[in-house]
Amino acid sequence: MENTGKNFIEQIIEADLAEGKTQTICTRFPPEPNGYLHIGHAKSILLNYGLAKKYGGQFNLRFDDTNPTKEKTEFVESIKEDIAWLGADWGEHMYFASDYFDKMYECAVDLIRKGKAFVCDLTADEIREYRGTLTEPGRESPYRNRSVEENLRLFEEMKEGRYEDGTKVLRAKIDMASPNINMRDPVIYRVARMTHHNTGDKWCIYPMYDFAHPIEDAVEGVTHSICTLEFEDHRPLYDWVLIECGFKEKPTDVPRQIEFAKLYLTNVVTGKRYIKRMVDNGIVDGWTDPRLVSIAALRRRGFTPESIQMFVDLVGVSKANSSVDYRMLEYCIREDLKLKAPRVMAVTDPLRLIIDNYPEGEKELLDIENNLENPEMGTRKVPFGRELFINRDDFMVEPPKKYYRLFPGNEVRLMGAYFVKCVSYDTDENGNVTAVHCTYDPETKCGSGFAGRKVKGTIHWVYAPEAVRCQVRLFENLIDEEKGVYNEDGSLNLNPNSLTVLEDCCLEPSLAQAKPYDRFQFVRTGFFCVDAKDSTEGAPVFNQIVSLKSSFRLPTA
Repeated sequence: MENTGKNFIEQIIEADLAEGKTQTICTRFPPEPNGYLHIGHAKSILLNYGLAKKYGGQFNLRFDDTNPTKEKTEFVESIKEDIAWLGADWGEHMYFASDYFDKMYECAVDLIRKGKAFVCDLTADEIREYRGTLTEPGRESPYRNRSVEENLRLFEEMKEGRYEDGTKVLRAKIDMASPNINMRDPVIYRVARMTHHNTGDKWCIYPMYDFAHPIEDAVEGVTHSICTLEFEDHRPLYDWVLIECGFKEKPTDVPRQIEFAKLYLTNVVTGKRYIKRMVDNGIVDGWTDPRLVSIAALRRRGFTPESIQMFVDLVGVSKANSSVDYRMLEYCIREDLKLKAPRVMAVTDPLRLIIDNYPEGEKELLDIENNLENPEMGTRKVPFGRELFINRDDFMVEPPKKYYRLFPGNEVRLMGAYFVKCVSYDTDENGNVTAVHCTYDPETKCGSGFAGRKVKGTIHWVYAPEAVRCQVRLFENLIDEEKGVYNEDGSLNLNPNSLTVLEDCCLEPSLAQAKPYDRFQFVRTGFFCVDAKDSTEGAPVFNQIVSLKSSFRLPTA
């Protein structure tokens, strides 16, 4: 079968289909419900779902809830919302590892009966000591050769709650001299008196991930268990469990585990314990703070599913770990929004502009294009009159050279409207400019075919009487990029300027009814999104998604 242009996972899948190892494929995304998903998880979600879709197979969402200490229903719901938002449709195929606890227990009992598992009384520290090192083989547990009957009795008593947490574990009996430490009689069950979000208090023993995961895959009919590279050394154990529990005959049969490189972004924080600490200390506004790269945070900031899919496609699938420049993600959202987002006028630092020769009390509606690069988006009516707001940095009393915006005696175009010439300005008692006075030329109306004199500067504006007041939030990287992510003591190098809040900004009246997640380009400023948490009807709060321009360029082949 021709594999030109296919990544290595696609080549494996196509070979398995061609050789008849499976008639159809099934992939899965198996999150632990102990936190919010981040951009790295998005790669795994879209990869697994994309493969299932490409080959006409099935995609499962399965919560690996084998550790009740950190699991919450809140995280289950947030994960479902994130995956659905990304466009990965699991249909009727949502499962929990805890759905299979009975089956896992049966498999453990079968291993004991086969002499392939034993109950061990060593403590966790002693097990680590006995395990050996990368250069020295491990030592066998003194409890390794208990009889099958004794192991069955002890395991049943573990299940009945007769032993305290940490006093007994069930271990697979494999090879303490194996060069792969994961194969040195790994723990597969432990005593843990914890209330489970799904099974309540039914169980006081819980399976370990490395034992539970392959059984979950097999029971669900997963054919290709795609995971990240840190699980490569766990693959022999994955295959051992499936073979010894009777789910397949040899490692190359399905289910089979395939590893790919994680997605690492430069200068971002994805570690759950670090984010939890920032949340608990009030450094960020919860797990959805727009400065984070959790999927929920990216959604709140204004990123689109399409931009994240583009980003994942550009990163690609490989076996080599590498870090990706965060600016590539910003490039993708710019590319996605430049033809989608309406372009509107927003004044983030308002300065009043008065057109002295415009009739008092009059107003006109100007037709302004919604997106110059996408004429299909049409036009909108924007009110214009005698008093406007402009950005404060669009006027200077004593400008430097090559400053083409407003200053005394200079003429500029008001975007979509008329030429205006600065004739004077007002100041307060401290010398701060409070208003700029101009005259306009009614013959220079935009779209009128005027072909007279030209001006070098164009500035945007908002009609003052109908301006919508709002808050605008500007973001920088949460991490101080010059110092790196972590200090020597493991703390984070936080950027004190990661959030700037601008109050009393002025918008076109059309934005008064903007809804959460609506996205716009503020002309000359950047792309912005209505905040889904703090906005109220008629008073939107806008999050900066990304600036208009960047020095980032895609690498060429």
